[in-house]
Amino acid sequence: MAAATPLKDLPKVDATLKDQLEGFTPDKLKPAQTEEKTALPTKEDIAAEKAHLALLTRLESFDKTALLRPTTTLEKNVLPSVADIAAEKDQQALLSGIERFDASALKKTETLEKNPLPTKEEIEQEKAA
Repeated sequence: MAAATPLKDLPKVDATLKDQLEGFTPDKLKPAQTEEKTALPTKEDIAAEKAHLALLTRLESFDKTALLRPTTTLEKNVLPSVADIAAEKDQQALLSGIERFDASALKKTETLEKNPLPTKEEIEQEKAA
C-alpha cells in the first residue's frame, strides 16, 4: 500500500467550491431516463445489400468459356479527305503569312485623341454656370 500524502502537499481547493462539495447530496440530482438507440437497417437497405451480394457471387462464378468467344480486331487507318487537306493548307498559308509579315513596310501614323479631357478653365466655366 502506498504511503498517505501529507495534508500540506495536497492541492488547495477554493472555499466556495469546498462548501458546495460538502453540501452535495445525490437526491438533489434530476432523474433521467437512459435510452439505448440501435439503428436497424430498413427493408430497402437489406434488399440493396442482398442484390449487391448476389451480383458479386454471379461475377465470381462467371464462366468465360461458355459465353465468350475469341474475336479479331481490324485496325483501320483513316486518311483525311480532300477538303480536310485543303483546309489545313489554307491554315498553314495564313500562319506562314503572319509569321513572315514585315512590320517595317507599314506607314508611320499619328494617333489623334478624339475624346480629350476638359481643361481647368472649361471645368471652372461649367461650375460657374
